[in-house]
Amino acid sequence: MKVICNSIELSEACQNVQRAASTKTAIPAIEGILMVAENNILTLTGYDLEMGITTSIPARIEEEGQLVLNAHMFSETLRKLPGSTVSIDSDSRQIASISSGEFESTLIGISAEEYPELPSVSGGYTVTLNQGILKDMVRKTIFSVAIKDSKIVHTGIKFEIEKNHIRLIAVDGVRLAIRNENIEYDGEELSFVVPAKTLSEVVKLMDDDDADIVISVGKRHIVFEIGSYNIISRLLDGEFLNYKAAIPPLDDLSQIEVSVDTKSFLESIDRTSLIITDKIKSPVKCVFADGMIKISSMTSLGSANDKLSADIEGESCTIGFNNKYMIEALRVCDTDEIKIKLNGAIAPILLVPAEGDSFIFLILPVRLKNED
Repeated sequence: MKVICNSIELSEACQNVQRAASTKTAIPAIEGILMVAENNILTLTGYDLEMGITTSIPARIEEEGQLVLNAHMFSETLRKLPGSTVSIDSDSRQIASISSGEFESTLIGISAEEYPELPSVSGGYTVTLNQGILKDMVRKTIFSVAIKDSKIVHTGIKFEIEKNHIRLIAVDGVRLAIRNENIEYDGEELSFVVPAKTLSEVVKLMDDDDADIVISVGKRHIVFEIGSYNIISRLLDGEFLNYKAAIPPLDDLSQIEVSVDTKSFLESIDRTSLIITDKIKSPVKCVFADGMIKISSMTSLGSANDKLSADIEGESCTIGFNNKYMIEALRVCDTDEIKIKLNGAIAPILLVPAEGDSFIFLILPVRLKNED
């Protein structure tokens, strides 16, 4: 194989593709990037047996061929090249000579025959979405995905797609995030769970919020087409939480409904949480009464108190919660005002927009020490 191409284009493509390459494996080939040179196109692939990223760039192909090079070493070499073009020439021993300007180096490669074949999605369903919409939906749910869970399915985000509507759901056992959006779709109803890792990579590759992303959904795998990139991933199997049963009917949360400025509430909790650390944990206490939210915390490091005005309807309520969970939810609320719906000190806390139903965040409370 002998290829000559733009070094910046190749470096950028490899930086993106290598994120799908495995870093800890007994299979050396999947620690590498597969290069396929033919018809003046250089195709690059990274694949860790669960997720793969492929892309193609134009190149002058003087000799067609295939080769696998270590992803980290190859990407770092390309990133530091002095010239605007790079030449890659490999021989029958899988040794690649890389030259750019006055720089020359060699990397020992692996035969492309040892590289696993990527799965394909055929006979599935296709959904086209605006990149900006999907990026926002993922951002507003991925923080609630389980990091470690006995149910692997909860380490992903559930997609529910029906006529002109899409919903994303994430849950980690103590909180729940739902994001709704209207879209143009008139196909079959779909329900599937995508690993959070895959969606993180999908978001990183989005660079044009006005452009579309094409999603192809099969029985076991999904493909995201983003510009010149394709990301293929396995889907997660298992029984996802019945989130509809976990959310109390909003109409039943009649004890108290709080309307408060989102930024002010976030900043108040943030500064009241300064004495709470990973080693010294304590819930934040909120008292909702008389048109005020009184926020406080106490640890061995000290105490903090704050208060802010709010529109409160219903009975007074005192509740405790994990500061990190509340802050992460509030940070992705893009509305000036947020509604907090409560039904007592031990019922879930619901955060919803002042108008509409574009998102729902649920956080389980923490029992305060002075409670019976």
